[in-house]
Amino acid sequence: MGRGRRGFFDDLIKRPWPVALAVGIAGFAGIRYGVPAIFARQDGPFAQGLATASAALAPVAWLFLTACALCALVAFVNARRRRHLLDSRTGLESLAAIDWREFEQLVGEAYRRQGYHVAETGLGGPDGGVDLILRKDGRRTLVQCKQWRRRQVPVNVVREMYGLLAHYNADAVRIAAIGGFTRDAARFATDKPITLIDGPTLLALVHSVRTDARPTAPTQPAATLHRIAPAFATPLPGTAATPDCPRCGTAMVERTNRRTASVFWGCSAYPACRGTR
Repeated sequence: MGRGRRGFFDDLIKRPWPVALAVGIAGFAGIRYGVPAIFARQDGPFAQGLATASAALAPVAWLFLTACALCALVAFVNARRRRHLLDSRTGLESLAAIDWREFEQLVGEAYRRQGYHVAETGLGGPDGGVDLILRKDGRRTLVQCKQWRRRQVPVNVVREMYGLLAHYNADAVRIAAIGGFTRDAARFATDKPITLIDGPTLLALVHSVRTDARPTAPTQPAATLHRIAPAFATPLPGTAATPDCPRCGTAMVERTNRRTASVFWGCSAYPACRGTR
């Protein structure tokens, strides 16, 4: 029974934190109010005893809600840690610098950002087996993560993963390995639902889903923005562009100097005002 409870909460931690919180609230409502309501409808000599026993379920309801809230908190912290783990990878050396468990979490986070539901099975360990199960569009994909730095994945590993397809009722297999694969392994994967992901390919996947690598809307260069010139280069007299007299503030009119034939602005109140521009 104890193992069952631990397994339930362990599974809850592996899910998104809102799920754990929602389960806690639903469980609290069911234990605190649902069960007493059912007992209240019972008839017979044991009805009073059942009603009394249901009142003692309030502490249990609060305990369940607290446990689920703690699971939600742990799930939230783990999700943030996985996001930071992926976003901080810059090269193959940084992929090799983390431990094998973190490497599995990094690969899972990369696929999670591609819209996959990722289940971390914990069955593979550092030596082999199924590490992740991906689900998307009704398809199930088995993933094995190999953090071998100076060793290529041999053909027998690929063959073993291919043999697990029927056992897990899966559709495809993916193997991620920093050190790459032997020629025999690549040859065996040909024409089979097997995807071999070497170090550079995995790094490209990580970079493509990083939060700071999301595409932004293209902006138009400033050089291509042009202002349309007005139809008239010179303002016409009497329009809003006609200046006011600097002396009296009256609207000015265009005048022509009789000697020089030059055009200038003169006050319309001339000769009472001799303001010019």
